[in-house]
Parts: sequence; structure tokens; C-alpha cells
Amino acid sequence: MKTLKVGVLSREKYKARTLAIAKGEYVPAKNEAKVWFYSVKSMSQVLSEENQALLRLILETQPKSLTELAERSGRAASNLSRTLRTMERYGLVHFEQGTNRQIAPRVDYSGVAFEMAF
Repeated sequence: MKTLKVGVLSREKYKARTLAIAKGEYVPAKNEAKVWFYSVKSMSQVLSEENQALLRLILETQPKSLTELAERSGRAASNLSRTLRTMERYGLVHFEQGTNRQIAPRVDYSGVAFEMAF
């Protein structure tokens, strides 16, 4: 399994980087971070110990639905849904169509590597 490379970049630097990529002035290297957070604080909130345990649970058990994940994790479904949507925005999880119109969370990475630019 792959490791997801994440980094921290200020909003200004992230915006400048994104614009440079869009204009063709900058091509990200293959070894660069794929996911960027605006601060170490925001990264630590998304990758809290509780959320790391949730990612591990998804990876190990491959739940068929959010309801099944809620039961296995002991977390409320509404809270779980918000947390997973946030993680989805950062590329940490994605959803697959499950049975009976339910969605199943999936994790494609076995870990996270951290990079920080000054």
C-alpha cells in the first residue's frame, strides 16, 4: 500500500503554487506532497489520534456502509459523516457505491508522510 505525502503551506504560498501550476509555470515533482494543509494546527485536527484510528479501522475492515462503520467505531453517524467528508476533501478517504444506495468509505493509503515548507 502507498503512503500519502502531505504538507503544510501558507494560504498565500498555496495560492501562488496553484496559479503557477495552472499557468504551466510550475510542474510538481513526483515526490512532492499531494495534499496541502494551511497550518500544522489544521493538519493535526484532521489527523488526530481518533481520526487516525478511524482511518485504520476503514482500512482493516472495509465497511460496506457508513452505518456499519458507525457501529464498528462507536461514533455517531452524523459526526462520522462530517469527519469523513472533511477527510475526503483532503484526499484521505473516498467513497464507493455500496449496496442499497449506501456509500462505503475507503482508504487507499497505509500511512502519511509529512513535508513542510518555510
